[in-house]
Amino acid sequence: MNEPLNAIEIQAYLRRIGIDVIKNPTLEFLFELQRAHVQYLSWQTVDIFAGRPAGISLQESIQLILQGRSGYCFHLNGAFSVLLRSLGYTVDWHRGGVQPHGEQPRVNSFHLGLSVLLPDADPTVERWIVDVGLGGMPFEPLPLRYGTYGSAPFTYQLMPSSVVAGGWRLEYELDGPSKGVDYAPEAITSLEEFIPKHEFYSQAAESPWHNVFLLRQRDENRSNELRGCMLRTHDMEGIRKTEIKSYTEWRDVLTGIFHEPLVNYSELECQDMWDRVQAAHMEWKRAQEA
Repeated sequence: MNEPLNAIEIQAYLRRIGIDVIKNPTLEFLFELQRAHVQYLSWQTVDIFAGRPAGISLQESIQLILQGRSGYCFHLNGAFSVLLRSLGYTVDWHRGGVQPHGEQPRVNSFHLGLSVLLPDADPTVERWIVDVGLGGMPFEPLPLRYGTYGSAPFTYQLMPSSVVAGGWRLEYELDGPSKGVDYAPEAITSLEEFIPKHEFYSQAAESPWHNVFLLRQRDENRSNELRGCMLRTHDMEGIRKTEIKSYTEWRDVLTGIFHEPLVNYSELECQDMWDRVQAAHMEWKRAQEA
């Protein structure tokens, strides 16, 4: 699905992220779009945890958004790229690779990156990094110009990649969910090579997301992460962790903070997910006490 969204689909997508008015494809509107996307559409592994992972074709990713759901990098950046192109932006896809803490940098196509060409917006910047599918969640587009961006506690250092010629690397703050991400400079025209990566992430027992219930969300002043029943909030005051102790509170946190009402799951299925989350948490507690 490389064809643009129709007017009704564009309006429905924008309503999902709290935007009512379609504007011209300017840098200012691009900033508004990314901020809203990151705030209202959480990065998440809910469907993987439930054993019902969604495919990553553009049509499937768009339908996730329009049906009140969300996903992770392949879904979020795939859908966002379609929205941006439908609004008149020039968007490229890039192969990327996220570097977990304690591991080496890589570009292994386990991340789909985006860039937007806006040569008339700023005389010093031709291309902008636009990524709504990172766990590290930059709140705004970043100019493809090496330097440090953001403000405490969320800073991003953009530098040349050491693992791919001509590529770029985005490093997070020390308390970020990973060390950083590297991007290859070449624009690609197909998502084909990402399909086996998604199959590994979503189905393999060795996947870092296997049996992991995880959501991440950003707004201007804080980031939130829900891992099972542990809520982690990071803002200017530091990092706070809160144990969610009841099913009702868990659902309230999902809806109120992460804008995730679990519309694709019955009440019985939601309760089952909570029971699995609780069982894993109790097992973790016992291991800590041993």
